Amino acid sequence: MRGAGTEQTHEKAAMASKTAEQVAAQAAEQGAQAASNISHAAGHQNMQQLIQLRWIAVVGQITTISIASLVFEVALPMALMLNVLACLIAFNIASTLRWQENQVVSNGELLLALLVDVASLTAQLYLSGGATNPFVFLYLLQVILSAVLLERWSTWIIVAVTGACIAGLALFSPPLALPFDHARGISSLYLQGMLLCFVLDAALLVIFITRIMDNVRVSTAKLADLRQRAAEEEHIIRMGLLASGAAHELGTPLATLAVILGDWKHMPEFKSNPELLGDVAEMQTQLKRCKSIVSGILLSAGEARGESSAATTLNTFLDETVAEWRYGRPVVQFVFDKQIRNDMPVVSDSTLKQMICNVLDNALEASPHWLRLEASCEQGMLVLQVSDAGPGFPPQILAQFGKPYNSSKGRPGGGLGLFLVVNVARTLGGVVTAQNLPQGGALVRLSLPVSAIEIESNQQTMQDKQQDDE
Repeated sequence: MRGAGTEQTHEKAAMASKTAEQVAAQAAEQGAQAASNISHAAGHQNMQQLIQLRWIAVVGQITTISIASLVFEVALPMALMLNVLACLIAFNIASTLRWQENQVVSNGELLLALLVDVASLTAQLYLSGGATNPFVFLYLLQVILSAVLLERWSTWIIVAVTGACIAGLALFSPPLALPFDHARGISSLYLQGMLLCFVLDAALLVIFITRIMDNVRVSTAKLADLRQRAAEEEHIIRMGLLASGAAHELGTPLATLAVILGDWKHMPEFKSNPELLGDVAEMQTQLKRCKSIVSGILLSAGEARGESSAATTLNTFLDETVAEWRYGRPVVQFVFDKQIRNDMPVVSDSTLKQMICNVLDNALEASPHWLRLEASCEQGMLVLQVSDAGPGFPPQILAQFGKPYNSSKGRPGGGLGLFLVVNVARTLGGVVTAQNLPQGGALVRLSLPVSAIEIESNQQTMQDKQQDDE
């Protein structure tokens, strides 16, 4: 019998290891997909910035051409320049429609958009004086934008294209019939055009580079958060492997202790001593609890979440969790304030139960005389608040709340309980916060979407997964 039990334990441990490897691979795949989504979102936002900039360019060109022709009476080929403007407007309308539906923007597509802008600017300059036009310095705007938005090789393409365009304008475009007359200073029409070009370049660069850098900072922050979450999930996977291995190793000594205690219970020395017999019975009770914990670890590691969960109701689940936690805990006064009026069917999730018990255990260590658990439902969220009358969290612990080994208890492995609580809540789509109370003590608040444990939502999720697989 013992050999068969050991073989089953080996099978469970192997299953746990295999499941952990699958979870690690799935977490890595999800992390890569999330990073790709962030990159695509940043590219889409940058394309929207280029579209806005192109509309400003259209308005600016219409205004400049009108003023130059009507106010300063500069001879310009109006028909050809308006045709170029019409093409630019058509391209921008098409871009607006395309990027409203398609959210994925590649480096090549950004490069093409900038090349279209360079081509439009080159055509307008060719028709209005070429390299002698004071607005030729608008090429710098395209070069700087490419340096910010594109990959390095693409930026050098923009540099080469703009340089070739300026050289071509100097060679082939007829000069602008505009006197340079630098001696007039600011009264010179050419110098006024250069000043206006500089102001436009500077203003547009400040506005759009600031927006683009904001997008970059947001993307960088999201990627840093993803890396932190990936590191924490990898740490949890390693802990799961260690826990399943430890549970596997503990199976044999626990079985041996159960046999020894059974033998002791029938020995005359213990039968004649009620006190010793009571101690043996208590030891057997605690041993059964240890075996139950070991079996739960192996079951949780070897089976997917929810496959072995039983159907229950939210109030019943909370009552059972509290009753199970209170058994064997030396709490003097425990207040359970349940404010859930509309009960609902949920799954009795062992992971959620362990998370609640971890928070209560952590509070019990700080305040063994008084604890309070308040449960309520607010706008589709299950809110659990655990408060105690202890010394509260030190400021450095609150600043790094939920990080591994972030504890003031000064013992090896401290802080892992809350670390697991925060990550389990995050997996379920919830959040965990902590604060110190003005009257003393601490408050830990768990907010979890009810849909994560509701039976109807879980069934719908399984149906959606099956449809995706098909």
